[in-house]
Amino acid sequence: VRFGMAGPFHEGFGLANQNGARLAVDEINAAGGVGGDSLILEFRNDSGDGSRAALIAQEFVDDARVAAVVGHVTSGAMLAAAKVYDGNLAAVATTASSAALTGISPWAFRVISSDSANGVDLARFAKRLGKRRVAVLYENDAYGRGLADNFRRNFDGEVIGLDPMDADGSNAELYVNWLALRQPDLVFVAGTERSGIALMAEARRQQVAIDFLGGDGWTGVVADPVASAGAYVGAPFTPLDPRPEAQRFVAAYRARFRAEPDGNAALAYDTVRLLAAAVRAVGGDRLAIR
Repeated sequence: VRFGMAGPFHEGFGLANQNGARLAVDEINAAGGVGGDSLILEFRNDSGDGSRAALIAQEFVDDARVAAVVGHVTSGAMLAAAKVYDGNLAAVATTASSAALTGISPWAFRVISSDSANGVDLARFAKRLGKRRVAVLYENDAYGRGLADNFRRNFDGEVIGLDPMDADGSNAELYVNWLALRQPDLVFVAGTERSGIALMAEARRQQVAIDFLGGDGWTGVVADPVASAGAYVGAPFTPLDPRPEAQRFVAAYRARFRAEPDGNAALAYDTVRLLAAAVRAVGGDRLAIR
């Protein structure tokens, strides 16, 4: 049984997705596979780019051996790829949370909650912290724009700024200078770990004391524990989850990769197991799997 999997595997969050999926495949095959057949994942790096994601999606559609797709990982890539999968191949996104994905195709699914819900939860959390003046920064892509907008519309305090930032964090110094002048109670950032680490490291360098809050895209900021110390992250999973099934996953991931699993790893793990269960139930027919 062959699944395609696509994501930006050169990024930290992409690698975590890949590792979670690999662990699920290892466990499934060790337990006898899918209906007695071994499970194979075919990886493609889409670089989080919509055009490349669409090309890879077409390759998966054209390959009759591919029964379903794990991914894509990012919202922009999944938005582009979903149009290719429509009517052809079931694809289950792992961490693509853009609200724009809802209803885009009856062949496109995801295991993470939508930013339309995440933005509400994060705004309510900011209010519970007692924050009244918030600056909002976002990466200028489908994920960043969508989450920032949903946070802004649901935060009932004052939003003193709503500004895009580079995904690589190269303009972090300019934003920290601005934040130092405006002194918001909280900075909400809708982005990924690279820009997040750069921004928080710059704030520490300038000795600007600011409280930061990030969405699920910030799950990987713990890669720099100095820069990210004290930040709040709205994450879909924690290795401290006491449920027995969660702790079994955490122990297996630690043993396999010598690292702590995050939400990226957990959601990709769940996606592989979900699709394997579908094939086990109905066989390899693409329409039946959908």
